[in-house]
Amino acid sequence: MEKTPKLVFDLMGLQVKLDVTVMITTTICCILVFLIAMLATRRLAMVPTGMQNFVEMIIEFTQGIVRSNMDAKTSERFYGFAFTLFLFIFIANQMGLMFNVVTEHHEPIPFLGIEAAGEHHGEAGKEAEHHNAYAWWKSPTADINVPIAMALAITIVAHFLGIRKSPKKYASHYFQPFSWMFPLHIIDEVAKPVTHGLRLWANIFAGEILIIVLLKGGFLTGAPLIVWLAYSVFVGTVQAYVFTVLAIVYMSQKLADDH
Repeated sequence: MEKTPKLVFDLMGLQVKLDVTVMITTTICCILVFLIAMLATRRLAMVPTGMQNFVEMIIEFTQGIVRSNMDAKTSERFYGFAFTLFLFIFIANQMGLMFNVVTEHHEPIPFLGIEAAGEHHGEAGKEAEHHNAYAWWKSPTADINVPIAMALAITIVAHFLGIRKSPKKYASHYFQPFSWMFPLHIIDEVAKPVTHGLRLWANIFAGEILIIVLLKGGFLTGAPLIVWLAYSVFVGTVQAYVFTVLAIVYMSQKLADDH
């Protein structure tokens, strides 16, 4: 895949790099989620049509996810979260399928980490043109930092909910059914956000890599590309569902009475 511009700056002596492309697409994804919710609730009708009907279908779908993992009283608190999370990930997964914006720079932009296209010497000592292509559009979830950050945030919130509900039950869980299982519980807690984020990232990243390969194949890969794009929409939808389900499951485990 092409490189992406990085916003580079120093923070207390540490060099920080922020992916500009991910920041742009994530912001646009958030705006799209907000616009969809706003347009769907602008003119509510008893018999939903159009956008309202589409959003209500998603709401009912995500409410089903929550209700299947939490009791009726607790589940009501998480309806909005499940809807927003599912819609955000669904849109984020599909953004890389829409189009691609790639630029090649002949002048460097240091603060964005952009190098100029120039010349370099190959192994044989011959000069070869060195191209630096930078992508300005891709699925945010195709960047490993986004799914991992979301998974970590969900894990932190889940632990916070468990501690707030019953600190004693939360702490005792790590020593059940035997005290020597404490290390295993710790490994399990560490593995959850890692596998949660990696599963989403790997599926979306692999899909975008294959799309780039097929695009470079020209006319011969036209038909396979169309088929893969359709399949990628399906995969993106499934991964949004899986990520949302796991998020609700992890939270429900911390809130369960027998936790």
